[in-house]
Amino acid sequence: MSLFVIADLHLSLSSNKPMDVFSGWDNYVDRLFVNWQGRVRPEDTVVVPGDVSWAMSLEEALSDFRFIDSLNGKKIILKGNHDYWWSTKTKAEKFFSENGISTVSVLHNNFYRYENVGICGTRGWINDGSEPRDKKLILREAQRLERSVAGAVEAGLEPAAFIHYPPVYGSEVNEEIMEVLKKYGVKHCFYGHLHGYAHRNAVIGQREGIEFRLISGDFLHFSPYEITNIVNSAEK
Repeated sequence: MSLFVIADLHLSLSSNKPMDVFSGWDNYVDRLFVNWQGRVRPEDTVVVPGDVSWAMSLEEALSDFRFIDSLNGKKIILKGNHDYWWSTKTKAEKFFSENGISTVSVLHNNFYRYENVGICGTRGWINDGSEPRDKKLILREAQRLERSVAGAVEAGLEPAAFIHYPPVYGSEVNEEIMEVLKKYGVKHCFYGHLHGYAHRNAVIGQREGIEFRLISGDFLHFSPYEITNIVNSAEK
């Protein structure tokens, strides 16, 4: 079984928010389908760290989730800044069950096991100057990340972090999120959110002992990125 990651699917199969108008996003849903099915097997797992659907409600997002459910593998999703359909983990899982969506799980204040690795994460918060920093929201996201990572560590797993917003961006650092990552010895952090021109300032590589990787959909050319060997190497 292999582990993959890809963020920012930005699906809009039943809402009027096509991404094809942006450079590099032409025919992206078809490209995503072909790439996903060509790389991911039914027994594999794919983590999707936020911005899953443009829908404004779970009901409106149904077509998007049915599309995701039709793709190979088990999917673990978490919240992004554009996931306006999001309400609670319980409501989402109830909605999935009622609509026969069986391969999608929600990462929110919890963790999932992949072999000896703990899949942990949260949305995070901005640090790129695009919005005012909100201390209360930043602390809340750091607390959610800590609950997720601490749970994995207590279970004897090596934590890997999946965060929608980049904890580091250019010279900017989200200190509250970084503090959690360093406290628990997280070695790998995967993040999305950045598109187009913003890729230029993405931190890809080592920063304060943590390996950061950008995995937004357009950066990956809409092809899930296999991280099996990357996260397994953290155990050695």
